[in-house]
Amino acid sequence: MPYQVAAFYQFAALPDFRELREPLRAICADLKLKGSVLLAEEGINGTLAGSADPVDALVEELRFGALFGGRLDNLELKFSQASAMPFQRLKIRLKKEIVTLGDTEIDPTRQVGNYVDPADWNDLIATPDTLVIDTRNAFEVAMGTFTGAVDPGIESFGQFKEFAARHLDPAKHRRVAMFCTGGIRCEKASAHLLSRGFAEVYHLKGGILKYLEGVPEAESRWRGECFVFDDRVALGHGLRERRMEHDSDD
Repeated sequence: MPYQVAAFYQFAALPDFRELREPLRAICADLKLKGSVLLAEEGINGTLAGSADPVDALVEELRFGALFGGRLDNLELKFSQASAMPFQRLKIRLKKEIVTLGDTEIDPTRQVGNYVDPADWNDLIATPDTLVIDTRNAFEVAMGTFTGAVDPGIESFGQFKEFAARHLDPAKHRRVAMFCTGGIRCEKASAHLLSRGFAEVYHLKGGILKYLEGVPEAESRWRGECFVFDDRVALGHGLRERRMEHDSDD
């Protein structure tokens, strides 16, 4: 039986995130799940794998269980499959940010760009005067990206601010459309650009994974593979597993 992989995140106020770590670890261990979950005051970000029923039970707990008390009722969630367990162990880690940008002034729960459904993405990025930006790291972009997208050439997401300061101008770039693997990096990137005065900021809802899941390959503007941070290495259209020889750092 293939393993089910759940990738999820939500920006939500979790002032008690330190106290949530061990109970969450116990729940995941009891369900025999492996993978990584980041907890911070601003929310949760994780990818876990296991048998289908335990994964579903974990999602139910996150959304409606007593541990989070309904605070994760808007969880961004994506499912895919793996022919073998794609993680070696279970890690529940505490962080300052669930995705590190380093801009403490922004809050994606208060101000964020316009979400674009995968079905509408092709039309948006084909619109004249739309600057399309891949917010991922350079080695991820090298494996695959959308036709015509700008590669910021960054080694970590924390460098996106510097790229934006040097190369993006609110007066020149009136319409910006961004994308990333699952959507979380664009939540922060779009909030950052809005705080700098950019007029129209859009981002792909659910990220590349949702696009590859729902948009037919014949209609797709995606080229290449989508890197994922587990032993599967990359996914293709329909979220098909593409195991390849590749050295990577999590």
